[in-house]
Amino acid sequence: MKIIDYNRSRALSYAKHYALGRNIAYYDFSKLGGDCTNFCSQCLYAGANQMNFTPTFGWYYKSSNNRAPAWTGVNEFYNFLTNNIVVNRIGDGYGPFGEEASIRALKVGDFIQLGDRSTYYHSLIIVGFKGAMPLVASHSFDSYQKPLADYDYVKARGIHILGVRV
Repeated sequence: MKIIDYNRSRALSYAKHYALGRNIAYYDFSKLGGDCTNFCSQCLYAGANQMNFTPTFGWYYKSSNNRAPAWTGVNEFYNFLTNNIVVNRIGDGYGPFGEEASIRALKVGDFIQLGDRSTYYHSLIIVGFKGAMPLVASHSFDSYQKPLADYDYVKARGIHILGVRV
């Protein structure tokens, strides 16, 4: 197994192309609780080009009925990326991995998750900056280059992608 760079420009290109539309290769979960993390997973896959097929705890999409919880679940997405940093903690270690980071430490292609007092409920991908303010893209409430300050949330956490194991 080796570690390669996460291709942030491919993730950004994907986000730009599909932020205000849908890729028909993936199911649209908008009417089943939201499509935000599904969209972020698609962007991440565009930049990583490697899934992790570990049952239950991996990160993969084969179809709407054959996918890992981390592909579409906000907290599961976070848990996969931050726990996949150590091989064999939850699976075989393949695929993207990252760490929680402050919002100001994030880069284009990294992710932000918004929450209320009890849980995180929305995933966004960073597509640019206006000064220090992240500009994001998302699904469910489709947006592209929307300032993070335009969202209403109690807490936010960042996920900085460190690399990809292939």
